[in-house]
Amino acid sequence: MSAHKVTALVTGASAGLGREFCRQLASRCDVIIAVARREDRLVALARDLAGTAEVHCLEADLGSVEGVAKTMEAIRQQGPVDYLVNNAGFSTFGNFADLPIEGQRAMVNLHIDASITLCRAVIPFMRERGRGVVINVSSLGSFVPGKGMAVYGATKAFLNYYSLALQAELVGTGIEVQALCPGFTRTEFHDPMAENGFDRTRVPEQMWMAADTVVAASLAALGSEQVLVVPGEDNPGFARMGLQQQLDAL
Repeated sequence: MSAHKVTALVTGASAGLGREFCRQLASRCDVIIAVARREDRLVALARDLAGTAEVHCLEADLGSVEGVAKTMEAIRQQGPVDYLVNNAGFSTFGNFADLPIEGQRAMVNLHIDASITLCRAVIPFMRERGRGVVINVSSLGSFVPGKGMAVYGATKAFLNYYSLALQAELVGTGIEVQALCPGFTRTEFHDPMAENGFDRTRVPEQMWMAADTVVAASLAALGSEQVLVVPGEDNPGFARMGLQQQLDAL
């Protein structure tokens, strides 16, 4: 029987935080299943990580039934998975009542449905092995309701609650669950939003973080029993302030 290869599955792996998770997990893992819609970017990533980890490129749109099915099959063939990073995501920008409902529903599908489906696929195997890591990429926006991003923030708030409850259910199994809640991060994430009026220049320079710093903070927090991880010097204060505003609204 062949020795188990430590395996990570990272969604949204072609850019930004997903790509950085692949790079930083390469030193911890033997195999990385990199899932994204842009195959050319995945191939470039695999080339960059050659000699460090074995990278399986999976072109799949997790917003579709077919894409989720392809990813589930990859887990069956190349798993079991030791690290699951649910990172794939996007946001629209604008008042909810003025935006097409299709984009809002697509966010719910990708951020929530795809994430819980992949968690359900990997957790039984992690439980059998007595160890594993699930990282659900949330957002600082999950704490601070923002105009123009109503559904985005709501889906991320779901991931926070889900991660906290899931970790409570998995106490004693050796499985760690984390909801990573980054603030403004320099990635391609904001490009489509900028086309609809989001102005990066209105965000103070000191509030922006680099993707490698965010991912390093996430991985450094493993083993700390901290489920909600808010990287950055000032961001935890903003998160607490947002929670207090919600309490004050009761």
